[in-house]
Amino acid sequence: MNGSKETYNADIVVFGAGPAGLAAAWQAGMSGKRVCLIEVQDRIGGVMGSCPGMMLGAGYPTGQSVGGFFEEFVQRMYKHIPPVAERRTCSLENFGDEVVYKHEYADLILYEMLKEAHVEIFLNTITSQVNVNSDKIVSVEVVMINKTMEIKSGIYIDCTGNGEIAYRAGVKSQKGNEEGLMMGASLTFFMEQVDCEKVFSNSEAPYFEAYAEEGIKKQQLHQSIPQIYMLPAYKKNTVFVNTVTVTGIDGTDSQSILEGTIIAKKRVLELAEFLIQNVPGFENSWLSTIGQAVGIRETRKLEGMYTITYDDIFNGVKFEDGIVACDNPLDEVFRDEKTTHYSHEAALSSGYYTIPVRALIPKKIKNLLFAGRCISVDSKAFASVRGMPQCMLMGQSVALVANMALQEKIPVQKVDVKNVSLKMKELGVWGI
Repeated sequence: MNGSKETYNADIVVFGAGPAGLAAAWQAGMSGKRVCLIEVQDRIGGVMGSCPGMMLGAGYPTGQSVGGFFEEFVQRMYKHIPPVAERRTCSLENFGDEVVYKHEYADLILYEMLKEAHVEIFLNTITSQVNVNSDKIVSVEVVMINKTMEIKSGIYIDCTGNGEIAYRAGVKSQKGNEEGLMMGASLTFFMEQVDCEKVFSNSEAPYFEAYAEEGIKKQQLHQSIPQIYMLPAYKKNTVFVNTVTVTGIDGTDSQSILEGTIIAKKRVLELAEFLIQNVPGFENSWLSTIGQAVGIRETRKLEGMYTITYDDIFNGVKFEDGIVACDNPLDEVFRDEKTTHYSHEAALSSGYYTIPVRALIPKKIKNLLFAGRCISVDSKAFASVRGMPQCMLMGQSVALVANMALQEKIPVQKVDVKNVSLKMKELGVWGI
């Protein structure tokens, strides 16, 4: 690679190809803009890639689909011949319906959607520098396997999860909760050729505490596994296991992710062997499809024009600039070894709340937007808003903000946020 640097020009550039970034890039491309999608990993999907087959929960608040990009995506899986996804009732308390799917097909469908929207995708691409002048990003420098590029765009959308672009541009943020503790990171896997009828006839399903207690007592399982959480996967005779969670991982530190992944993989292998040897129904099964790295739930929460609070959620506030509905419980995954449990406390007594688009717009940087788990929200409310369907519609909404800002030649902070909500309704989004 020589020392030359290419210049790439776009109307809208999206960083991060997780649920939020995929929806943002697709919507921006469908609006006729020149769009590029930049991803640091070698695959798209975000947590859908790091935790293959992770159920799409929270997409049906009070039984209704949130609509928009989420509905477009899942309908394509439902209508595939043969179908590669289905809607199921979640077995967890306070959760609504969820979507289970074949992750190999989901990836292909997402690539097809991006192709239809004429989105140019750059994988294995690391951001090296964000150049800001007068509260405006003037360019972003990236490093690829075979070259370096300086990207110049009208609008920059940060869907990195960590809020990396916004953080480098000077947007204020908070990492973790008030004590700086972040939710645990999990490594998921599948077990094949399982007698699911035998496994899930157990009254403890989907949390198997007695087996976990036995495994810890025998020193076959790590003490961080107080229950074995597993569900029937979409594929027949296959079980999805979302049990191994490691605390103390900083998702903004690649070395910390590596160390956590190594620990998690060791615990996955121990758990798989334990299931085969000790749990009826797993006698003839085998381990398959371990995630490539731990799935990160929480790092930075950026400061936006509005910060969603727990009170907003508890009171079921429906904002005039709402862009997606949610009734997800407080899905609080343990932050330290002392609190090794999952809490699914109901976030509100009934109904649902909406997420305002102002929580995705920074206070100062004129041509920057963000979406996904880096949303502007307090730490308690974060445990509810972070569902993948909600992240998808966050991404879709900021693509609309970007389009309006470009058309009107105004800073993103000046866009009429009520119009964003109206446009989302036109695109089939429910409940806003």
